[in-house]
Amino acid sequence: MRRLLAILLPGLLLLTACGGGEPAAPEPTSQSAGETAKLDSLKLTDKGDKKAPGVEFTKPLEVKDPTVKVVTEGDGDRVKANQVADISIVAFNGKDGSTLEDTFPKDPEKLELNDELKTGSAVIYNAFVGAKVGSQLALAVPGQAAQGAPAQPTQLLVIKILAAKDAPKVLDKPEGDAVTPPAGLPTVKENDKGVPEISVKGVAAPKALISQDLIKGKGQAVKASDTLTVNYVGVALASGKVFDSSFASGKKASFPLTGVIKGWTQGLAGKTVGSRVLLVIPKDLAYGDQGQGDAKGDLVFVVDILGVK
Repeated sequence: MRRLLAILLPGLLLLTACGGGEPAAPEPTSQSAGETAKLDSLKLTDKGDKKAPGVEFTKPLEVKDPTVKVVTEGDGDRVKANQVADISIVAFNGKDGSTLEDTFPKDPEKLELNDELKTGSAVIYNAFVGAKVGSQLALAVPGQAAQGAPAQPTQLLVIKILAAKDAPKVLDKPEGDAVTPPAGLPTVKENDKGVPEISVKGVAAPKALISQDLIKGKGQAVKASDTLTVNYVGVALASGKVFDSSFASGKKASFPLTGVIKGWTQGLAGKTVGSRVLLVIPKDLAYGDQGQGDAKGDLVFVVDILGVK
């Protein structure tokens, strides 16, 4: 979920946590929930996958509970748990019917049907899991009052399921062929817990970004627009001091490559899933002269690329 659902879900999760839906149906049956009778007037005219359907409904539409219903059933395969659904959304103001957003002409949204969604919003999860590809769902989201302001109108989302596929596998550790790096780079050894340790002794300041495979993975190539799941450790080249490590937290990190320092975006694009990559990053591609905490000057990272989406 990149745009519209990402905006609506935080409030929706709070509402669904308080109930208002029907008991969960056994998978893989798509389940309606909430005040579904209020969606009986909804009529859709399908216009293909790249153009929003024609939408008619009785106004004003108001619901007190999150409400979801399959309006038209597709003829594709049923969506399964732990898949990623490609969806397009058109959203309306429930009071006057004005269009709030239309993602149909754009790239599809991604909706991950994982345990996190199942726990946080069973209403949405249960509606999608078991629905057929090609189906159109209606989701009515109650208006929420901001502090000191009146409640906003109910929002109506019409969602089309364009495709569904299994979520990409996330590795536990790098998998691939070991690569012998050239001399003069920081050296990397694993400790007895399998955590890479970086030595920068005698390493000269980089004149340009260095991106060196230590293990060459055999998975798909990374694009600069992808979101990665990684383990990593970073040290300052001048001191050799570790300033950040996902290994220390015991949790893999996930982030879009568009939202990190340039040295990561440029150094990891084109690498493959399963790889362990050594990055030696000049300060101008990191956090500049001022740095960020202990991440000052030229930086060195070891990054294990474990998954991509």
